[in-house]
Amino acid sequence: MNTSHHVIVAGAGPVGLLLACELALAGCSVLTLEKAEDPHSPLKQLPFGIRGLSAPSIEVLHRRGLLDQMEVPKRLQNPFTGKRTRQAGHFAGIPFEFDNIDMSRWPTDLPLSLLSEMAELEAVLTRRALELGVEIRRGAGITGFEQDSDGVTVYAAGQSARAGWLVGCDGGRSVVRKQGGFEFAGTEPEFTGYSAKVDFLDADLLAPGRVVTERGMYFQSQPGYLNLQDFDDGAFHQTGAPVTREHLQAVLRRISGIEVTIAALHVATTWTDRARQATQYRNGRILLAGDAAHIHAPLGGQGLNLGIGDAMNLGWKLAATIHGEAPADLLDSYHAERHTIGAKVLDWSRAQVAVMRPTPEGRALNAIFRDLMNTRDGATYFAGRVWGVDELTG
Repeated sequence: MNTSHHVIVAGAGPVGLLLACELALAGCSVLTLEKAEDPHSPLKQLPFGIRGLSAPSIEVLHRRGLLDQMEVPKRLQNPFTGKRTRQAGHFAGIPFEFDNIDMSRWPTDLPLSLLSEMAELEAVLTRRALELGVEIRRGAGITGFEQDSDGVTVYAAGQSARAGWLVGCDGGRSVVRKQGGFEFAGTEPEFTGYSAKVDFLDADLLAPGRVVTERGMYFQSQPGYLNLQDFDDGAFHQTGAPVTREHLQAVLRRISGIEVTIAALHVATTWTDRARQATQYRNGRILLAGDAAHIHAPLGGQGLNLGIGDAMNLGWKLAATIHGEAPADLLDSYHAERHTIGAKVLDWSRAQVAVMRPTPEGRALNAIFRDLMNTRDGATYFAGRVWGVDELTG
């Protein structure tokens, strides 16, 4: 890794790969460094890997000729497009109905929302990046870097590489952000979320659908695929301890109030509603995008779409700066534009948590939101926010 590139991108997730593609399309040489040696993971595959694509993301993928390469959106029964099923989406687990939405506000030939799979999206973007000449190094997580007035020297996998710019797309625990002098401001979590694949001995004891109790929430998206929210202030997630069958069973029993038995635990992960955002997306020749710049609860699937927007906004501006075609302040507009949108998404996530709290106040808010979302104006508002259509129409 001793050759020089225009840009080094840290992270080969969807955001890093899309940014690399955009830079390569604009004639920039790009090296992508990824910590994981193997991109495959059961958590990226259905159903854990399901991700909603909003209208701006769909337009981006369509414009770049990538949407047609994705089979999962064609295969999955999607409640948001095609057949008009009753539920069109949800906010804090509260559904809004398709028939209540004023669709005349958003005339478009493209779907307003699609379901995708993280594994397939990464595979499609990886293939395109390689076709465009992007160099991808796996098993090469960044360990450090030094910037000067001419560029950045990056250290990874015992070697060094030199580039004009470094962009951190390396996730919520971003090394680039932590070592790059960025402040990460925000709020601490209220719950630990669990996603797991299990075998039950007595699954019929659990009520179907999303069930909110005085102690949290449990939900089976399909048999054996379990989601929990335990309002423990994120305590278990922050321990970093592995999720055992015994622990998950104890949490489920406490939340549900049912002595259900988990016979086997196949895979599990935890997450929280911690909501933080870098106060600046640029520090000299170092920039942030995606989860490296902002983290929040994965409620409503806003994180992937927010990162795709970051990549599209940053890609052409950084390329123009590299080629000497940009005004001096163009790159600074990346932070000005995307930070504002990111802050709105973080507040959207926080609002959902407030409505989901298993408290008298939370239940009161939940009832009010249900009434609002059952009106035409309410359903149309929530659809516009969830689908990202208002971002397209301004």
